[in-house]
Amino acid sequence: MKKSKLVWLLSLVLVLSVFLAACGGKDKDETKGTDNNTEKTNKPDAKQELNLMETAEIPTADSALVTDAVGFTVLNNVNEGLYRLNKDNVAEPAIAEGEPKVNEDGTVYTFTLRDAKWSDGSAVTANDFEFAWKRAIDPKTGSEYGPYMMNGVIKNAEKISTGKAKPDTLGVKAVDEKTLEVTLEKPVPYFLSLMAFGTFLPQKEEFVKEKGKQYAKNSDNLLYNGPFVLSDWDGTGLTWKYKKNENYWDKDNVKLDTINVDVVKETSTAVNLYNSGEKDRAGLSGEFAAQYANDKNLVKTEEASVFYLKLNQKRGGKTDTPLANVNIRKAIAQAFNKEELTKNVLANGSEPANYLVPKNFTFDENKKDFRDVNGDMNKFDATAAKDSWEKGLKELGVKKVELEFLGDDSDLAKKMDEYMKNQLEKNLPGLSIKLKEVPFQNRIDLDTKQDYDIQFAGWGPDYQDPLTFISLWTSDSAQNKMSYNSKEYDKLVKDANVTYANDPAKRWQALADAEKLVVGTDAAIAPVYQRTRIALQQPYVKDLVIHNFGADYSYKWAYIAGKE
Repeated sequence: MKKSKLVWLLSLVLVLSVFLAACGGKDKDETKGTDNNTEKTNKPDAKQELNLMETAEIPTADSALVTDAVGFTVLNNVNEGLYRLNKDNVAEPAIAEGEPKVNEDGTVYTFTLRDAKWSDGSAVTANDFEFAWKRAIDPKTGSEYGPYMMNGVIKNAEKISTGKAKPDTLGVKAVDEKTLEVTLEKPVPYFLSLMAFGTFLPQKEEFVKEKGKQYAKNSDNLLYNGPFVLSDWDGTGLTWKYKKNENYWDKDNVKLDTINVDVVKETSTAVNLYNSGEKDRAGLSGEFAAQYANDKNLVKTEEASVFYLKLNQKRGGKTDTPLANVNIRKAIAQAFNKEELTKNVLANGSEPANYLVPKNFTFDENKKDFRDVNGDMNKFDATAAKDSWEKGLKELGVKKVELEFLGDDSDLAKKMDEYMKNQLEKNLPGLSIKLKEVPFQNRIDLDTKQDYDIQFAGWGPDYQDPLTFISLWTSDSAQNKMSYNSKEYDKLVKDANVTYANDPAKRWQALADAEKLVVGTDAAIAPVYQRTRIALQQPYVKDLVIHNFGADYSYKWAYIAGKE
């Protein structure tokens, strides 16, 4: 969470959050702060209360509709699917009782469910999964992640999402209350890791239908089957709580009683709250990253989240923008200094990215990093950018271009947007950038409507495969929202997903060719950086787990020791 994990996983909140994940190559010790491994400091305190901050509100808590990192983190901690990512970022059975039975050709999985309950005391059943998945793929629901996660994976998902089949034909069936049968379109090597992702969480059909349009609008209109229940969330506010779920099947391994969360968008405020003892963790960037670089409570986490500029070719999905010209896009992609941005603006260890699929994330059967295939593309080059810019202007028959740059309204977002504006206007004569900085939910709405020219966005992997990044930009992807439409690209992705599904070498190459096309040849997006996050975390916070794909954080195992 990519979506991705938007996170997500799609949105700049991934850049700004004190939390995401949802990534590759993280040091497990770093995710747990600076623990002093003595019996005294690791013995849980009597009071188990954690105080955290987020940098954005919860847009939705409906697992069929959530697309952002905050939402996926919330769902990961208040609900549970067939599988859950453990402390080592490995998907392991959760509501599923043990591993599933798999048929000979790897296309039918049969899961047996353990005895688990919803927060209202009712049993979690196989029908809860069948209902939730069919609801997520139903076009009437309007889910982005349903088609993104299921198409080409679950049988008939693509036909349903495109209106060519009914939701009831989806390849998921409750054989009885404790048995769930899932039929795939083809063997999918990463299928079980998908089962830990938020889109595949269960929903109780009776409860969802009873609540109607009010379902998931606030914490009182939700049911929970995970380690915690959500409380004090009114659907729009800047604060919420997690309370231990006494009906959770594994409650004995949950130590925290309460987690208090407040939305804090300014890094300076977050640091002050941390230093005053009101909050237990604060994300750092820019001047604060430098100021606290040697602090004993600093924790650093390398991730597989990549951030980029989305270059919208059709405003509203209809009217061509100057970005429909490939030379204009190439100019923008090479016109800003990524080294300077990561070193002086972010200043948190993040690295310049001249690619889409991050390094140290996926490896082939010979343990070769996917990143090694294409290397860097469209690196910063002011001279080459100016040449492409002049060609583009000539092709458009204009001497000047004005573009709107859409970003979030947090302190860090504004600094990054201003830097990008200065760089682009400086290196591309005749370009005028108009900044539009709005609250996170507003930006999501504008993205959905394609009501922007350039947008700072990011993606954290939803599962451990290059496809979680590559599939974003197919012409029918719900995450595209910038009118990039390439038959060649679509074919490469289809080849990787279908034609070469059982040929690892050819599949790997098809994915690499697709990345080279979207980033290099077509410059449909302009990669900016691969994130590293640093934060101040109190030493009494133990086992707060950060994931390398899917949702960013798990609080199930976290606890307080040594604060008292």
